[in-house]
Order: sequence, then structure tokens, then C-alpha cells
Amino acid sequence: MKLRQRKVPKPWGQSTLPEVFGGVQKEKIGEIWFSASKAITPALLVKYLFTTEKLSIQVHPNERQARRQGFSHGKEECWYILDAEPDAVIGIGLTKPVSTTKLHAAVVCDQIEELVDWKPVKQGDVFYIPAGTIHAIGSGIQLIEVQQNSDITYRLYDYGRARDLHLDDALAIATPSPYDMKNHLEIAPDQSAKLVDGPYFRLFQIMADDHDILSGTAAGEWHVLPLEGQVTVRGKTIRAGECGLCTKASEIDLSGNIKALIACTVK
Repeated sequence: MKLRQRKVPKPWGQSTLPEVFGGVQKEKIGEIWFSASKAITPALLVKYLFTTEKLSIQVHPNERQARRQGFSHGKEECWYILDAEPDAVIGIGLTKPVSTTKLHAAVVCDQIEELVDWKPVKQGDVFYIPAGTIHAIGSGIQLIEVQQNSDITYRLYDYGRARDLHLDDALAIATPSPYDMKNHLEIAPDQSAKLVDGPYFRLFQIMADDHDILSGTAAGEWHVLPLEGQVTVRGKTIRAGECGLCTKASEIDLSGNIKALIACTVK
């Protein structure tokens, strides 16, 4: 099926999007979501993000932590960088290990920005973000985010904006240490590869009709995002800027001159 597209205005969004989303917008768009019907709740959520300001410094819980708070599951995610301005950065992990007490002090003293590890990013960077990772997206970035379908976000810091923080919850689950760069990958634009192999989902970049990379992957659902060209998912044409959903890899027709991201749940 073809998922519904929804543009979400954000004060930190961009007013000019890629042409597949209509180019110049009447308002700043920060996110583009893809959702199914009310009767279907996919295990994954796939969306585009567009930034002109830093997003909040935040953290997400793992499965066990989320269930203790009354949620069905936690939230792990990944970022696939589509485009980035020359000085664009993301905050991911800390520059050094610290105690929870020192992390708390850095937040209340407005020093956490200096403690977060701000890494330069470019097109083709892929970052897997395990639960507990302290992270923030910087300005001047366009990316695709694949995540467990959960909206549990605990904000540690928001640069003085008038939004609620969740300091106690965030400190209880945050991993106050540097990011493991084993979770980072640089992918060539014309390469088929497995980008993420996490405990809850996998992500592939597929070129042309390269089905072989998907063989042997058992999954409960498949999200297909063409970046160039178009694919067919369960008989529906899915073009660049759209997202298709199916339950079997055999329902995806990748024939033709295409480039696509395919995300699937781990069965």
C-alpha cells in the first residue's frame, strides 16, 4: 500500500524543500510523516526532517525502561543524511564519560552544549542511535529518520525555548558517555548495502534491481522509500518522496533505474 504523506510545520523547519515535495512552501516544514490507515499501526515510523535550527538535546528509553513507564515499547532510531550545509553538525553522545550527577549539573548550569559531541555531517552519513544515546540534530540538514513507532522523547535541554523538559526521566535513562562510532557508516550514493542491522529494524540502500541483498531477511513489514525513480509495492506505484508498505519482500518490484531505501522490522 501507499502510505499517506503529512507535512508538519515547525518553527525550526525549512521553507524550501526538495522538488519532490513541492519546492518553496508557504510555511516552514520540519517533518514529513508517512502513516497508514487507522486500522493499521506499523511497527516502524519513517519520516523526513528539514532543519534551520538545532533541535532539542534529548534521549529515548529502551524496551524495559519504556514498559516501566507504561508504554508498549521503547525507541531506537537511525538517521540517513540526504543533504547538509558545509558547517552542519549533529550532537551525538558526549565528548567524555561523566557521572549522572555531572550530567545533571551541566544541564542546570547551561553547559551541556559544550559536553555534547557535535560531529560534522555530510550526504551519505548514516547514524544508528541506540536507546539511551544523548542526541540532537543541528541546523542546515535534510535527513530521513527510521525509528520504532513510538513518540517517547525526554528532553534534556532546549536552548531556553518555552517547552517542557523531562530532566528526571532523561537522566534516569541517558548513557552519559561518547557515541560508539561502530554505529556510524558512510555510504556511497551508488552502492547497494545494508546500512543498519539493529535488534528491532534493518535498513538497506538498494540500487536498480539488486534484490540479492534482501535475500534471507525475515521481516514483519517493509517500508520502501524511492530516492530516485519509482518502484512497485503490492501493485502500487511508489515514486520518490513517497513511501510504500508491505509484509513480504516478494511484494516489492525494484526493476528499473532506481535508488531506494528499504527499512524492515526484525522478525
